[in-house]
Amino acid sequence: MVGNLGKRVNSGRARQWVDIVTVFVALVFMAVAWPTLQLTHQVPAAAMPFIAGFAAFPVLLVRVNPALGWAVSAGSALLISLAVPHQPGNTLPFQVVHILSLFVLVFAVAVRAPMQIVGVAWLATSLLMATTMAQTGDSFAEAGFGWPIAITGLVIFGLLVRWVVVSRQQLLKQSEETELERARRAILEEKARIARDLHDVVAHHMSMVVVQAQTAPYRIEGLSPAACEEFESIGSGARAALNEIRGLLGVLRSDGQLPEHAPQPTATDVLALLEGARRAGVPLTWTIDGNLDAIPDTTGLALYRIAQESLANASRHAPGAPVWVRITTAAALNLSIANDRPHSAPHTDHVGGSGIAGMQARAVAVGGNLTAAPRSDGGFEVRAELPLTPGVATVSGRADLHPAI
Repeated sequence: MVGNLGKRVNSGRARQWVDIVTVFVALVFMAVAWPTLQLTHQVPAAAMPFIAGFAAFPVLLVRVNPALGWAVSAGSALLISLAVPHQPGNTLPFQVVHILSLFVLVFAVAVRAPMQIVGVAWLATSLLMATTMAQTGDSFAEAGFGWPIAITGLVIFGLLVRWVVVSRQQLLKQSEETELERARRAILEEKARIARDLHDVVAHHMSMVVVQAQTAPYRIEGLSPAACEEFESIGSGARAALNEIRGLLGVLRSDGQLPEHAPQPTATDVLALLEGARRAGVPLTWTIDGNLDAIPDTTGLALYRIAQESLANASRHAPGAPVWVRITTAAALNLSIANDRPHSAPHTDHVGGSGIAGMQARAVAVGGNLTAAPRSDGGFEVRAELPLTPGVATVSGRADLHPAI
């Protein structure tokens, strides 16, 4: 915005300088044309300022309306050549100042006016110069034929200047559009990053609320029917809120976004994630074989998010079923999260999400791969292999077989 304001200010100053120079040139033309008019033409003293004004003052329209200025200058030149007699020995039908003014206006028309007017101005000025110069008594070949060539060259030069100006304007416009597009993409990428974090964090914790409400009658003895109904109401409300969150996040999410730039969880935070899921009522058992502190941050972030998403999926689609988590670090980081067949039919009042697709994208981002598929006993398992050093891998698995958050 500041840059555009500066450009407008500079453009306004340039126009002011053009106007000042134009007025100065017109006054110089007038100061030359008026005193020298009687040297070239037989004009009464009272008519001299008017004829000199027709020669000099149309230049004032060079920026405001060059086509109108050219029409006034060319028309007055034709009338002067026909109606005002010139002095003996003068071979020009009108003053040199008038010719210079006409040339300036023809050039301005070629630079700024529509192409139809440029063609009219070129043809009319060429005919005007050729016919009026031929009337001076010299042969057409010597006096008149060179003027159309000069006008043609002037128009061509003006068109070249016009092309350069238009090209520069288009380049500036394209640069501004590129800057706007870059800013828009930055905003979209930031929105997508926020959406991913909301999906990973908010949806996970909301799923834990649903799990706690659903498993409370099994974990807490002696609950009255009213308390069980209250827990069921809490679970239904949490599921409805979770579905609405998914719908909102679907508007913000998009494919192929850049990784997060803010500080993110690492591999050492996975243990706290597992303990939190167990406290929420998930029958969870885990085994960690290796040192999580030695895992790189990027791989650790992928591990955390994949574990978080898998636990949320398992607790939501297989409530009450035991869940096993195994993490090993050897040549590569291997993660396995599996759950048994659910004790009851999972809730289906949800909209499709992108949980497993997001896990696969996170695995690929660090050079690993991820497989997610049902097990033969009716359960579900997610397997991820992540490198301990950056690399490139391909995605495998069947992400469509398990409902995703």
